[in-house]
Amino acid sequence: MTEPADGDAPAELQLTSAEWSMWQAFRNGSTCDLHIGDPARDDPHGQHLWGPERRVRARVVALLLLDGPPAQPGRVSALKLTGAYITDTLDVAGGTIKPFVELRDCRFEAEVVLPESRFTTLRLVNCAIPRVEAARLHTEGDLHLPRCVVNSGIRLTDAHIGTDLMLNQTVVHKDRQGRSIMADGMTVTQDLQAEMLESYGELSLRGATIGVSLSLRGSRLSNPFGRRALNAPQLTVERTLYLTAAGLPNSPFSSGATPPYGTAYTPSRGTRVQRFECEGGMRLDDGRFGDAVDFEHARFIMESDQELSLRRIQTPELRFLGERPQRGRVILSGARVVNLVDKSASWPGLGGLWMAGFAYETLIPRGHFPLSLRLQWVAAATPEYAPEPYEMLAASLRTTGEDADAREVLLAKQRRRRETLPLAAKTWGFLQDWTVAYGYRPGRAAVWMAILWAIGTIYFSMSPPPPLKTGEAPPWNPYLYSLDLLLPVIDLNQSAAWKPGGGAQWAAAVLILAGWILATTVAAGASRLLRRQ
Repeated sequence: MTEPADGDAPAELQLTSAEWSMWQAFRNGSTCDLHIGDPARDDPHGQHLWGPERRVRARVVALLLLDGPPAQPGRVSALKLTGAYITDTLDVAGGTIKPFVELRDCRFEAEVVLPESRFTTLRLVNCAIPRVEAARLHTEGDLHLPRCVVNSGIRLTDAHIGTDLMLNQTVVHKDRQGRSIMADGMTVTQDLQAEMLESYGELSLRGATIGVSLSLRGSRLSNPFGRRALNAPQLTVERTLYLTAAGLPNSPFSSGATPPYGTAYTPSRGTRVQRFECEGGMRLDDGRFGDAVDFEHARFIMESDQELSLRRIQTPELRFLGERPQRGRVILSGARVVNLVDKSASWPGLGGLWMAGFAYETLIPRGHFPLSLRLQWVAAATPEYAPEPYEMLAASLRTTGEDADAREVLLAKQRRRRETLPLAAKTWGFLQDWTVAYGYRPGRAAVWMAILWAIGTIYFSMSPPPPLKTGEAPPWNPYLYSLDLLLPVIDLNQSAAWKPGGGAQWAAAVLILAGWILATTVAAGASRLLRRQ
């Protein structure tokens, strides 16, 4: 359509008064405000009907965005529209929109269609929208949708956001496929802020890339009838994923928020908070997180067949500090982290935790988390015996210089393994445990040796055996004779010179057998220690 030279609208458009105001404000780069001044009637999410004085046609909005009139001299054209009711479907699919766009407190009669369109900056603030269809959308700057209510989902598949994506306090209901936000393959160059978001359906971020941080502080993700509330395998976040509580300050512009739309921030002690809550499963498999994954104060409400799945994630720090899930499973199989920050009250019980192949370097417990509870944590993750969790815990303790605790963990591993052995091996295991604690307490061998030596010395002092050959035996010494019987390798030239009989013969046999048992168990334990298992 060819515009008149002075920038007036074509006569055939037959602009209404609201549309004429919007047209002139676009040329001036100013805001067209159609509010009537009554907060209840100006609420786009309220029940009040909006009359024709606030209605603008979607085709007029599209014309301004795609082929608008020139700006007034000395001004920059921009679409800044407040309090409007946009009728019909706003469709700019495949178009290139150069002006700045901000629609605030608006109602949309039909969906917003933006696939493969290109914007500089697009802001829809506190709007009521049936659906946002924006697959492969490209923005040079921000895409903001804070405080919007979207009744049938947002589609951002393969979209590219040049700076920030903001969804703070947005309420999104599911579409016909059960998804609230579908953003598979999306790229956000800087932050994705979705603080205090309410998502009713599956939030899908499969293969998405976030250039800085992804914040879901204080958000509520609900998909109780689907498999997952958050489905984000192969998600890449260059800094931190926040699934934490949000502070609820008195001022909407508190520190940590991004004015003019941010309302949440990381809470300090004593601050009233809104937890991050996930009703349904969560999948973060194969994710890469540059700084941390933070679950502080998070709450998970799952059914028995749902999972918080962190399979094969990689991050320098995992902060598992939320509430203990009452049902469902926490899966850490194959995950690799450097620091594991956790507390005992956050982990599920027996059968609710899987962590085969879970690798970490340093444990940083919060609160009371003694070794006994840490061993229960490992046992809960291994309903059937598996050595790796015990060995990983021992290696972590050894790294921090807690060698005694590391030995206790490895002893617990051997005792757990013993439960899986046949009777003969189990009996031998009990004997090793009773004597030298599988070699992890070698001092016990010396104690048993001293006890048996003392018993043997007393017995043979009272019942000395006759010499094997008269006149050739060394002087009788019950101390050396008992010690020679106990030591299976060292020969003190005592045991072969005397010929015990009767009860003394049985006593000598017991001492010889006990010596071999002690030596064998010590050797088995030393072998395990040398292999650093």
